[in-house]
Amino acid sequence: MSFAPLLNASFAIQLHAFAAMSAFLLGLLQFAAPKGTLPHRTVGWIWVVLMLVIAISSFWIHGQGARLAGPFGPIHLLSILVLVMLPVGLWFAHKHNARGHARTMVGLFIGALIVAGLFTLAPGRIMHAVAFGN
Repeated sequence: MSFAPLLNASFAIQLHAFAAMSAFLLGLLQFAAPKGTLPHRTVGWIWVVLMLVIAISSFWIHGQGARLAGPFGPIHLLSILVLVMLPVGLWFAHKHNARGHARTMVGLFIGALIVAGLFTLAPGRIMHAVAFGN
């Protein structure tokens, strides 16, 4: 494992990747920690900000592959979904709807961090080079 390919990438890719790795680790912490506590809310807000950074920075990342509109591909639809669903998850928490909040945030974690993250490990991608070498 070498971070050299990531460190040689554009700033947008670095920001996106390091925010995603941080959000993944904080998400795991959230799953293990007690819910509804001040630490849960504090870490949760940090996680939300990281998810916003991930989603917004993706609009400056244009790889090869299918295009939907200009330089934007299908993965950018996920970024739009994240930007829509984060406020929904926060609204559920504000309304003390723990089930809705948990389902929304866990869904974002699984879809936007795990599933999308696994696609970054495909051959030819920067994270593939980080994890497995060229």
